[in-house]
Amino acid sequence: MKKKVSDQSSSSKLDRKIIERNRRHHMKTLCFKLASVIPSQQIRTSKDIISQGDQLDQAATYIKQLRDRIEKLKEIKEAATESVKTSNSNIMDTMNFGLRLPLVDLRECGPSIEVVLISGLQKNFMLYEAISILEDEGAEVVSASFSTLGDKLFHTIHAQVKISRVGVETSRVCQRLHELIY
Repeated sequence: MKKKVSDQSSSSKLDRKIIERNRRHHMKTLCFKLASVIPSQQIRTSKDIISQGDQLDQAATYIKQLRDRIEKLKEIKEAATESVKTSNSNIMDTMNFGLRLPLVDLRECGPSIEVVLISGLQKNFMLYEAISILEDEGAEVVSASFSTLGDKLFHTIHAQVKISRVGVETSRVCQRLHELIY
């Protein structure tokens, strides 16, 4: 009987040794993986071989640096988001109180003409109507676009004078656009 107990105790000691060896091997593999993830710039020793404790310390320092960097980036993002919200609010305030709608803005830059029409969504006119006014007055439309922001409708038209000698009577174009929009 004693032999059986002795055999069992020696086999359990052998099992514990195998389990411990496997655990140490697993930990060594994990430490190697961790060390391989740390960028070479973070390694602060000049030795070729550093201890596992030093590797763990460097990994912990690197993780803390990454967390700090993430926090700083989050703060920058929040500040930028808040800034955008504030500027959008200011734009909407200006649009609601600083402008009388509808608005016609015509700029002449040499042979080029830029027309900006801002109206509310309740005032319906077609973009092609504004384009035809420009073409009737001797301009050739190069590009036209529209967009909406809130309850405002923005039309932008870029045109060039067809015949530079004749030109375009911008005051007449502006008058006709006013008649169209109002």
